[in-house]
Amino acid sequence: MDERRVGSLSFRIDYSQPIYEQIVQQFQSSVVKGEIERGSKIPSVRELAQALHVTPNTVMHAYQEMERSGLTETRRGQGTFITSSQEQIEQLRTKLADVAIQQFMQRMSDLGYSKRDILRLIEANERDEER
Repeated sequence: MDERRVGSLSFRIDYSQPIYEQIVQQFQSSVVKGEIERGSKIPSVRELAQALHVTPNTVMHAYQEMERSGLTETRRGQGTFITSSQEQIEQLRTKLADVAIQQFMQRMSDLGYSKRDILRLIEANERDEER
């Protein structure tokens, strides 16, 4: 795992996973957590590629995915910006939460837990945290 900073952004890159997917995921996470504000300009393809030590094509692929999903918008001659739509960001946040829940439920099911067992474990964990 390699950590790189690009301006105020921090990227953790695992070279055993597709890098463009990691770039997309890290932008998504930063946006929904409010670390990157709506309408913010993001680094150019060349700037991010140099900082992360990856090819410009890798970053371009990530940027195309983000634009296709509505997370970013490209303004000719100005660069690439995070969407200014709060609705778009809330939809992304909900989608990421749904995926996380599905993955968690699948892992717990793989361990042999029923939905009822999972709820009991969550409730017990909450009680432990309140102490």
